[in-house]
Amino acid sequence: MYEELALDRQLCFALHAAARATTAVYRPLLDELGLTYPQYLVMLALWERDGQQVTELCARLALDTGTVSPLLKRLAATGLIERQRLETDERRVAIHLTDAGRDLQDRAVGVPRTLAQASELPVDELVSLRESLVRLTDSIREFQQRKEEQ
Repeated sequence: MYEELALDRQLCFALHAAARATTAVYRPLLDELGLTYPQYLVMLALWERDGQQVTELCARLALDTGTVSPLLKRLAATGLIERQRLETDERRVAIHLTDAGRDLQDRAVGVPRTLAQASELPVDELVSLRESLVRLTDSIREFQQRKEEQ
């Protein structure tokens, strides 16, 4: 009668379990880099494009400033990034990699490869899965936005 409520049929549970398993693979790799998983995400965004403003990083990472600001403070304390106020607007802060932050990228380059190997899925299947998850996220966000507008 309530088959739709079976735990193993829930998309949310499959996503949760996959996220936990993924994080478990990342943890020892990131420990070697001296990063937490959220800090790793910040560094990925900065390696992609250095000098982003805090608001841009928040949008890119889908996190609020209350979450990102402490991450940035810890990364600055470890010497991986520098926070610089914009000359044109003192209220805005740009985040720049330090030499140590740029050097860390060389040590991190194998992390995605290790996760791909741990998954034991073919690369094309991993790419397809990532694309499906992006579409799912976009659809859910659009749905939420429509509901808020009503």
